[in-house]
Amino acid sequence: MDEPPAWAAAPEKSHKHGKFNEAPEDEYRAAEEYCENNPIQPPRLLPSYMVDQINELGAKAWGLEIPNEPRFKGAVYNIQRDAKTPAVIRVQTSHKCRDYCLLSNLPIMAGYYDIPGKVGSYYEILIHKMEGIISVGTACRPYPTWRHAGWNRLSSGLHLDDFRKFFEDPDGGMDYTDALHAIRPGDTIGCGYEYRSGTLFYTYNGIRLPNAFAGIYLPRQNYDVFAAIGVEGVCDFEVNFGGELVKWPEGNEWQWKVEGIIGRLGGSDGIDDELPSYSRMQQPVF
Repeated sequence: MDEPPAWAAAPEKSHKHGKFNEAPEDEYRAAEEYCENNPIQPPRLLPSYMVDQINELGAKAWGLEIPNEPRFKGAVYNIQRDAKTPAVIRVQTSHKCRDYCLLSNLPIMAGYYDIPGKVGSYYEILIHKMEGIISVGTACRPYPTWRHAGWNRLSSGLHLDDFRKFFEDPDGGMDYTDALHAIRPGDTIGCGYEYRSGTLFYTYNGIRLPNAFAGIYLPRQNYDVFAAIGVEGVCDFEVNFGGELVKWPEGNEWQWKVEGIIGRLGGSDGIDDELPSYSRMQQPVF
């Protein structure tokens, strides 16, 4: 078995302020209080009816939770089981939509389940319009829904207005890659997570970009991790959990498909114990 890769804290400088947008201070404080008062949910066994749905529908069982808060102005159209339309989720928001984080109904990594043969999980969004902001990433529940992906605890996000990456970063994020300059209608952004190294990465129109973070969500059996997509303003996009072919070729292989998260019950698969967590990696540099 190959030695696990070496880990180091992300070398990029963290910006104190957002490049284009800043969240209100009161919402930041409310999110900090929310996280303090609402502990992270431990991994859970999926109910038998959900397991049956996954076995029957595969990736089509994944969707987004329907928002019921007034700050979300728009619509989420989850996959209809008998529909003859593409097996993707459509999200459309209006100019009145304030910052809101949509979470997947099912985890893309389930800590209670062993995953022999699995490499990671992956999903994509296809952008039709982005006049506001979209952030793409992951989160553990519960998460303050009025905050973009990556702004609060155990959440990652790539913000497509300024192309900065965030992990538990309520400030201005970190520069990511020069490969991203603008988002245009028809562009596809993917988000992938490697189980063994705890590496999170993104893709752009089917091309894998540099790793964004390493050593997060480890040990794996301690977390249920969900897809997290933040929106604000006028946006129109599709979310593809693998119900249709994804742009990144490797994402169409079983070892990356989300439906493979439901393996056998068990604890560690023997790889996580060797790996340091993200919190242990982030040592201050003076």
